[in-house]
Formats: sequence, C-alpha cells, structure tokens
Amino acid sequence: MLTFVGLGLGGLEDITLRGKGAIENADVVFAEFYTSKLINADIEDLERFYGKRIILLGRDDVEDGKIIMNEAQNKNVVLLVAGDPMIATTHVALRIMAQEFGIETRVIHNASIISVAPGLLGLQNYKFGRTVSIPFPQENFFPTSAYDHIMENLRMGLHTLILLDINPRPMSANEAMQILLEMEKVRGKGIISEDTIIAVVARAGSEDALVRAGKIKHLIKEDFGPPLHTLVLPGKLHFAEAEALVKLAGAPEEILD
Repeated sequence: MLTFVGLGLGGLEDITLRGKGAIENADVVFAEFYTSKLINADIEDLERFYGKRIILLGRDDVEDGKIIMNEAQNKNVVLLVAGDPMIATTHVALRIMAQEFGIETRVIHNASIISVAPGLLGLQNYKFGRTVSIPFPQENFFPTSAYDHIMENLRMGLHTLILLDINPRPMSANEAMQILLEMEKVRGKGIISEDTIIAVVARAGSEDALVRAGKIKHLIKEDFGPPLHTLVLPGKLHFAEAEALVKLAGAPEEILD
C-alpha cells in the first residue's frame, strides 16, 4: 500500500485525522518538500509530533520513484506532501507507477493553495484560468511562458494564480512582481505595468496569513513578512469580487468603478 497524505499549508496541526492515522499505522514514512513546503514546520518537527522516523526525499528520488516502490511492494508506506498531494503532476505519475507495480494506492486530501488563496481574497474559484509558476531567472535562462498563460487568461477575463519558486529558497512576492515587469519588457504585449492590480497572499493557512491587493508600483515596495508568498493577477472582476479585494485586501476603491 502507498498512501499519499496531504499535510495542509500551515503547520503540524493542519493534518486530517485520517492522515494522522495513516502515519501512525505506516511501516515507512517518506516526505518531500521540493514541490511545496509547510510554513511553520520542518522534518524534525514532524518526527517529534508523530513519533516516527521520516525519510526526506529529494526531487530525483521522487521523480524516479524506485525507493518508494521498493518499500511499498511489501510494506505500508506513506508519502507526506505539503498542501494537497494530487495537485503536483509528479505525485499523479507516482500513483500511476504504483498501480503498474501492482501496489494499491489511496489519497488523503488536504487544503491546497489553489483553493485557499482565492478564498482569502474573496475571489470566485471558478473564474481562475491556468495556474502559472515563476522560477528564479538564471544566467542565460529567463523563461516567459508564465507571461503567455497570463495573457491568455486575461483574454478570457480569468484570474491567474501565480506560484513562486521555493528552490533554492522561497521567492518573495516583491521579487516575483519585479520578474513580471521584466517579462513585460521582454515580451512587450502590454498586459502588465506598474499600474496593474495584483494581489499578494502571504503564509496562506497560517495564523498570521496576510492578503494585500493594489497596484504593482505600490505593493512592490511593501514588506509582506516571511514566506511562503503567492500572487494572484485578477482578470475581469465581478462587483462582489472587487468589493472583497477592497475590504479584505485593501485594494484601491477605484476598482469598484
């Protein structure tokens, strides 16, 4: 048996009762934190909380899958994942691999940034288009695919959830906004400017979660505190959504017009 357990977004107490039970009954517990991380807990905290040894896997270990499959063929194995375990395509591929090995699988879901960020901002979840990710630029490597997907979402009036790189460290919302402005300089389609309304969600799922919305030229100067940070670039706003951004996230009242 291979059980995928979502840990939620905040800390140790965000796990479901089913998830906690799966860990307690497991022969082997793995965890991976390269697709996402908990805000208020690390691997040592998890081991103390569950009273279990937890084996932290790297990206190559998870994508290869051999270590997990070898154990799950004759043991009860759990893989811990921050957020919801089936949001990352890597975990879907692992589940398919397990079934090809004849290993039974089950999934214990939890909160995901994909549902929590819209909820905190008061935006309607069904009005989101394709989610995009912003990686750290590297020498001779400045991908702009996120820009293209944002442009397509905006064309359809849809909001864009923008996930930020966490390797080798968590990217800040300020850095991500600067990268978006740089993408505009490269692509030049006129979809992003310093006057673009954008929303910041910081530490979603934690007690000190923060949401802010406003023009990039203003938010890029603000301090949103510790990671993890996420951005939302709104598309066409329903009046109720605009009102929520104003009242819940401090957006300028001009968006109500």
